[in-house]
Formats: sequence, C-alpha cells, structure tokens
Amino acid sequence: MKAVVIGTSHGGPKALQQLISALPVDFPVPVLIVLHRHPDGKARAENQLNLACVVTVKQAEEKETVEAGTVYFAPPGYHLLIEDDETLSLSVDEKVNYSRPSIDVLFESAADVYGENLVAILLTGANSDGAEGLRSVKEAGGITIVQKPEDAEAATMPKAALRLMKPDKVLSLSEITSCLSKFLLNHSVDFYECIKGVRS
Repeated sequence: MKAVVIGTSHGGPKALQQLISALPVDFPVPVLIVLHRHPDGKARAENQLNLACVVTVKQAEEKETVEAGTVYFAPPGYHLLIEDDETLSLSVDEKVNYSRPSIDVLFESAADVYGENLVAILLTGANSDGAEGLRSVKEAGGITIVQKPEDAEAATMPKAALRLMKPDKVLSLSEITSCLSKFLLNHSVDFYECIKGVRS
C-alpha cells in the first residue's frame, strides 16, 4: 500500500482527531485529506492536529513531494490532486458537488496514480461529495472503507456512498483506526489481511 486518502465534512475535525492521533511517527505511507470548511479559513485543523499527534500534519503545497508519515490537508478553497510523479497539485477549478476542495477530485486523482495500492476512507459528512471518487478507487482496484452511518456525526456522506457502490468495508471510526494500526504493524501483508477479520 502506497497512500491513504480520507474525505470528510461535518463532524470531520472530531473524527480526524481520533483517527490521526492514533498514527505513530513511523506510519509507512502518506495520508492525504480533504476536509470541507470555509474557503477563508486558516490552518486551524492542521495546527491543532500537529500539536496533538506524533505524525507531521500540514497543509499541502503546490509541487510538494509526498512523504511517508506525513498528513497533508487540502488548503481551504483549493482542490488537492496527486500527480503521476507523486507530487501535489492545487487547483482553483470549479467546485465539484458544491465543494472546493472536493473529496471526489482527490480520490479520483489518487486512484489514477496509485490504483490497487490505495486505501480510501470516507467519514462523516453532510453532502454527497466523495461517493463518485470512492467508486473510482474501487474500480481502480483500491481498498474502500466507509464509516458506518449510525456511527457518523452526519450520516449523509456515508449513505450517499453506500447508495452508489459497495465498499470493501463499512466500519465504525474505532474499527477504522484499528485497521490502520494493524496495517502499520504488518504492512508487508496485503491490507485485505488487516481488515479481513473486522466485521462489515
């Protein structure tokens, strides 16, 4: 596995706090995140997580090369894409699903680059952004995980994904965190082995 991408909106900061704070400093792949927020917002979520976590948490920068053990957030008002050379690209193209940054844009670009070596996670949120992108990851052979709607602060986003496609797993936030920890401990094994025993 070469990368993890995460999408979330309403309820996202709290969910990400739980998920990202569990990652150890030597987490073996980069993590790229789209969190819906006000376009004029500051790097508040990144700064708070960077203080609370042992991994490096930062806003993505144009042409930056992704590195293992680093968490990259799409800046407010910019789409975040991953290029073929595994550098980051920022775009002010039109909103997708009323959102910029858009989860779909990140997921689709990451699916093109990483294919079956990608894990995509869709968390709590109040719109349908991310569903199409998650399907693209699935079609490219990547692993798709959706937070259980009943476990999410806002169930709209997980439900939209479940209406559109069948993810590999539908898990609670604590189960997702456990999967990532297992991946770290045994990342030479296919990620499917790490999630096989976790109920859907």
